[in-house]
Amino acid sequence: MYDSARGDRQCVLPNGDGRPCGRPAADSPFPLCPAHVAAVLEWADTELGRTDIMPGPCLACGARIGVTYPSGWVCAACEWRVGDVPDGDLPPPRVDVVYYIRFQNRIKIGTTANPRQRLARLWHDEVLAFEQGDRLVEHRRHEQFAHCRLNRSEWFEPAPVLEEHIRSLAAGVDDPWARYARWVGQVAALRG
Repeated sequence: MYDSARGDRQCVLPNGDGRPCGRPAADSPFPLCPAHVAAVLEWADTELGRTDIMPGPCLACGARIGVTYPSGWVCAACEWRVGDVPDGDLPPPRVDVVYYIRFQNRIKIGTTANPRQRLARLWHDEVLAFEQGDRLVEHRRHEQFAHCRLNRSEWFEPAPVLEEHIRSLAAGVDDPWARYARWVGQVAALRG
């Protein structure tokens, strides 16, 4: 609401009596006073959570960013509840992945259960995508893109069909490592 006599915007949310608040609106695209803006933010934090740096790294995946709710923290990467302790008698969660990396003008399709360790040993310019899967999935991808294969290696020419497959795997994911962290957290959560 705009009060032309006063020359400013007024809050449109109702008070307890049902009439508009009428206090000066905050400098925002919404005609709400600072008190009502604070009430909306408090509600959003309760309903939607607030993203922030967690008190410590996630025990399931090691991420540092979490979402806090009135009931506590949840890891933003893998959704592990902060405070839940993975069973120490179990080995670390295993998630086999098929990785797609680029080095210069070549793409490598490989597989590993420990991508950080494996990719640390490979020359590459960029991690393009991860796909859940083991050697069987890797073998299928090698056959699927055999026409792009360089000799009999795991390296391929970046043909449009291969690049489209990689784009479909990476759709909606800015960081392949975040997707991997989520998979690890899900495996850890499933086994308790």
